[in-house]
Amino acid sequence: MNPTATAAGPAKTDFIDILPTAHPLLQHFLNVAMRLKKQYQSTGRNEPLAAGKVLAMIFEKPSLRTRVSFDVAMQHLGGSAIYISPNEIGLGVRESIPDAARVLSGFCDAVMARTFAHATIEGLAKHSRRPVINGLSDHSHPCQVMADIMTIQEHFGHLDNLNVAYVGDGNNVARSLLEICGLMGINFRIAAPAGYELDQRSIDAARTMSRNLNFMATTSPREAVRGADVIYTDTWISMGHEDEKAVRLPIFHPYQINRQLLADAPGHAVVMHCLPAYRGVEITDEVLDGPQSVVFDQAENRLHFQKGLLAVLLGGQ
Repeated sequence: MNPTATAAGPAKTDFIDILPTAHPLLQHFLNVAMRLKKQYQSTGRNEPLAAGKVLAMIFEKPSLRTRVSFDVAMQHLGGSAIYISPNEIGLGVRESIPDAARVLSGFCDAVMARTFAHATIEGLAKHSRRPVINGLSDHSHPCQVMADIMTIQEHFGHLDNLNVAYVGDGNNVARSLLEICGLMGINFRIAAPAGYELDQRSIDAARTMSRNLNFMATTSPREAVRGADVIYTDTWISMGHEDEKAVRLPIFHPYQINRQLLADAPGHAVVMHCLPAYRGVEITDEVLDGPQSVVFDQAENRLHFQKGLLAVLLGGQ
């Protein structure tokens, strides 16, 4: 969260990272999201909390879940969304980030951006008079992990002292997942190959901000999943790193989520993946489509969390 007072009006709230956001606000986002999900499931509609409001959606990377969930969320709340492609805006090339932020502040009520560099999100937030939301950056993916926490809460009925094991690349999703687990009282383990671990700075920051973070790092997937309630993975080759595929695949092969690895975990453990999944690479079909998978519940909750977030930032909830 980045509350910023401007000459044009009162402080606005951005959502660009997990750790700077106060725990009560994160919990409030979740509470509103769960309420709106129940309302929509029982009545087929939501209150028009964003009636007349417009969300600008900037995309430097292609997207399925981020684009559709934010667009549909705005529609369900009575507002609308505008998709802005890389060619239309050319952030930092055709138009400077400060200029784009100031222009969009005059047109729209909030900005969501899915970018390569995290500095782009920070620049938009710095210069925008309207709330800025991080739809994904190379540093973090806060909306994704909030939907993940919502899914875990729904499945287990609580969050306290659960064990989340992340198996794979110590990337932006792993970093945000570590942060939200620390703030929500969830134990976090990561199994990553040497050289692909989470950076120490992120671990130290999570420890400082967390509620007594119980953290473990290992190179052994089997060690990580023992006693795990949740087993989480992501692609091994993120967008923009396709040239590393030939190097990464053999290194990460032992980190595949498959039937053999699940045998080392408790029978009640659920499997999560933020998608898109490369089936047969980081996760097998039988696991992704199996009875322990909550991957598609997790994907659906992107919509419901986005609704809660937008209702708070735009609808005064």
